[in-house]
Amino acid sequence: MSTTDDDTTAADTGRLGITGATGQLGGRVAALLGERGLAERLRLIVRSAARAPRIEGAEVAEASFGDAAACKEAFAGMDALLLVSAGESADRVAQHRTAVAAAAEAGVGHLVYTSFTGASADAEFTLARDHGATEDAIREAAARSGMRVTLLRDDFYLDVLRPWAGEGLTLRGPARDGRCAFVAREDVAQVAAAVLTGPAPADERVLELTGGEALSLEEVAARMGAALGREVTYVDETMEEARASRAPYGAPDWEVAAWISTYTAIASGALGEVSGDVRAVLGREPLRLEDVLAAEY
Repeated sequence: MSTTDDDTTAADTGRLGITGATGQLGGRVAALLGERGLAERLRLIVRSAARAPRIEGAEVAEASFGDAAACKEAFAGMDALLLVSAGESADRVAQHRTAVAAAAEAGVGHLVYTSFTGASADAEFTLARDHGATEDAIREAAARSGMRVTLLRDDFYLDVLRPWAGEGLTLRGPARDGRCAFVAREDVAQVAAAVLTGPAPADERVLELTGGEALSLEEVAARMGAALGREVTYVDETMEEARASRAPYGAPDWEVAAWISTYTAIASGALGEVSGDVRAVLGREPLRLEDVLAAEY
């Protein structure tokens, strides 16, 4: 992401806030920025300072998304802020709205939000509806405050496929023969780091973060099996079978529906479009399933 003589980047002069720094994505972004010599400009925003990653020179602030006052204090002075979406919960949208409003009130210059492919009120993947509502809140806050915005709409992670297969090495769900342009978490982290340290957009910028290919779960099973040297299978469940196989977890209905919609969204074709945005930002091809399984990056 190049700059001109008139561009001022957060990397040149500004403070960089990373929420979710104890998590896999936020923690990786923080580590990447620390490795690039930007630790003294970092503020790691976490719910518990005791769990914050150790990055020498970085500042740590405590805040939960639902605490408006704490968020406003933690976000103050940030030229660019990575808002990593909260974990699944019934009140996630309310938490996001509180955090977004706090970012605008704190004077954040550039908000970078980790959204999801096809975020909208009627998305087949039910948790993408949360992201659609959050994007709406971000636009409203940006219109009031002048805060500039980048939305990182990533597809499902390649990294989740091995855990999805479980100990039995079986992928299970009603995905039919649909395809998904799974993306590596590492690619999303590297894009986020580049966006945070590049010029803020004049207008809203949306990056569609996908891998370089769209795979069916049948293909995932075959390639995972080849990479692991073990048989991996895919069971295309009916909706009834999907509900029954997840019932033993005792999760609330909304969460079970979200889990199942992961697969029906793949079946719908809504997650199969391949974007060139990872390549455009990073200047290389996206990582593949085999790269993630080998963890060689």
